[in-house]
Amino acid sequence: MKYYIIAGEASGDLHGSNLMKSILKEDNEAEIRFWGGDLMQAVGGELVIHYKERAFMGFIEVLINLSKILGFIKSCKKDISKFNPDALVFIDNSGFNLRIAKWARQQNFKTNYYISPQVWASRSNRIKDIKRDIDRLFVILPFEKEFYQKYNYDVDFVGHPLIDAIADRKQMDETTFRNIYNLSDKPIIALLPGSRKQEITKMLSIMLSLTDNFTDFEFVVAGAPSQDFSYYENIIGNKKVGFVNNKTYDLLTFSYAALVASGTATLETALFKVPQVVCFKGSTISYLIAKRIITLKFISLVNLIMNKEVVKELIQNDFTKNNLKKELIKILDPIYREKLFSSYFELENILGGKGASSKVAKQIVSDLKST
Repeated sequence: MKYYIIAGEASGDLHGSNLMKSILKEDNEAEIRFWGGDLMQAVGGELVIHYKERAFMGFIEVLINLSKILGFIKSCKKDISKFNPDALVFIDNSGFNLRIAKWARQQNFKTNYYISPQVWASRSNRIKDIKRDIDRLFVILPFEKEFYQKYNYDVDFVGHPLIDAIADRKQMDETTFRNIYNLSDKPIIALLPGSRKQEITKMLSIMLSLTDNFTDFEFVVAGAPSQDFSYYENIIGNKKVGFVNNKTYDLLTFSYAALVASGTATLETALFKVPQVVCFKGSTISYLIAKRIITLKFISLVNLIMNKEVVKELIQNDFTKNNLKKELIKILDPIYREKLFSSYFELENILGGKGASSKVAKQIVSDLKST
C-alpha cells in the first residue's frame, strides 16, 4: 500500500522516521512518500521537501513568508494527487497539515493525524475541523484523550514516542564523546537554543553570557541539523564553549544541567534526567499575540503534563542574564536537584511505556486492510 507522510521540524522528522520503520514492519510492500528530513530519508521512501525549507516561527515570520507557504501548500496537494496514497499521515505541524487535511477529506483520502495539534493550548475552535477532516487521531500526551472526550471525539492515546527514541538510541561512552568534541573533564552545561534561526538568535547570546560566571563547568551548544555551524559561530564569537551538531541525545546523556528553549527539547531533557531552566523569547509582536490567544499556565511540556511547576520557565522579559544566572545556580544545588529527579521519574511513569510508533503503524495498516 502507499503512504504519504507530512512532518515538519526536527522532532517531526524523528517521530516520522520511527513511524516509517514501524509501517515497513507491518507492510513490507509499503511505498512511502514524505515531507520530512534526514532521519526519514535514511529509512527509505522518497523525500519531497525538507522541513528546513519551510521552518518559519511566529506570527510575523509567517506573514512575511506567506506567499512561499501558500506555494508549498499548492505543490503538496498536487503531489498527493499524483501519488494517490492509500493513507495520509500528518505529524504535528498543524498550521500546514490542517490545511492539507481539509482538502484531502474533500478528495476522499484516508486521513490520520499523529501527535495532536495543540488545540488544548489555543484556538479550540479547530476541533470541529479536526473531527470533520481526520479519520483517526493519535495523541501522545495523557491529558489529551480526556480533553477530546469533552468534545465527543474518540482519539487513541498511544504514549509518547520520545520514550522509544531515547530507549533505542545508540549510545557512545563518555570518554569517546569528550574526545570527539574536544571537551574537558568539567561537568557539562548543555545549551539548547532551539532549531529555528529566530529563536537561536534571540536566546543563545543570553545563554552564553553566563560562561564567565561558571568557569568550573563546560558549556556546550547543541547545534540543530537544520542550521550550519557558521550561523552559530557568528553568535558564539570568542566564547570558549563546545559545539555538538545533531547529537543532542549524546550531549544530554553526559550533561549535568541544561538551559533549554521551550519546545519538545524540554521533555527530552527531563527524560534524560537533566536539571533544566526553560527559556523563551520571541519577537515582541508575536509574543503579545500569543499571550492573548494561549490560555495555558505553563509553556513547557514538563510542567503541562505534571500540571504544576517542576522546571522554572523564563519567558520573554523574564529571560535575562540575571534571572538565568539565579536559576542556574539553583539547579546546580544538590538538594534542589534531588527534588527535580523525583519529579522527572514521576513524569516518565505518567507518559506510559514504549511502543507509540508501533501502535500507530499497526492501527493505520489494520484500518486499510479492513476497508
